[in-house]
Amino acid sequence: MAVCSVLLIALVAARWHPLLALDGDISRTTHRWAVHDHGTTRAFRVLSDWVWDPLTMRLVCAAAVVWLVWRRAAWWTALWLAVTCAVATVLQQAMKAAVDRPRPVWPNPVDSAHYAAFPSGHALTATVVCGLLLWLLHRRRPGRALWRTAVTAAVVSVAGVGVTRVWLGVHWPSDVLGGWLLGALLVASAVTVYERPRDRIPEPPVRRHG
Repeated sequence: MAVCSVLLIALVAARWHPLLALDGDISRTTHRWAVHDHGTTRAFRVLSDWVWDPLTMRLVCAAAVVWLVWRRAAWWTALWLAVTCAVATVLQQAMKAAVDRPRPVWPNPVDSAHYAAFPSGHALTATVVCGLLLWLLHRRRPGRALWRTAVTAAVVSVAGVGVTRVWLGVHWPSDVLGGWLLGALLVASAVTVYERPRDRIPEPPVRRHG
C-alpha cells in the first residue's frame, strides 16, 4: 500500500504522460455524461457536497469522539481517533501544496472546488473516517446484521464519493485513487499505533448498572 501510494505520487508529480492521458480520457467522458444527465448530476452534487463532504465526515468523527469521552472508559481511544482525523486533514493539505496539481477545467462546469487537485480530500477523508469507525465497531464484536450494514455503508460512501468527484469534473481519477490509497495507509498506520504495547495507565473497565 505504501509503495503504491509513493509510486502514484511520483507519477502525478512528474506529470507522467500515460497517466495524464488516461485521466483526461476518463474525465472527458464522465463530464460529457454529467452535462447531459441533469438528474444524476444534481443527485451527485447533494451526495458530494453534503452527505459525503469532508466536513460532514469530520462531524461524524467528532460525534464518535464525544461518545467515547462520555463513556469515560475510552479516553485513549477518543484521543487516538481525534488525532488521526486531524493528521488526515494536515496530510491532505500538505500533499495538495506539495504536488500542486491543477484541477480539471471545463467550458461548461457542473460544479466547482477549491485548492489543488491531488489528492482528493473527499476520498481521503471518507476512507479515514469510515475505516477507523469500522475498525472500532469490529472491536466491539457487533451482530451480523449491524456489521453487514456498517460495511455496506462504508463501502458505498468511500467508493461513491470518489465516483461523484470525477463525475462532477472537479477531480481527475488518479486524485481519487490517491485519496483512497493515502487514506487506507493512514488507517493502517493508526491501527498499528493503537495496537502497539504502550506504557500508559490502563483504561478502567466500563461499569455496568442494573
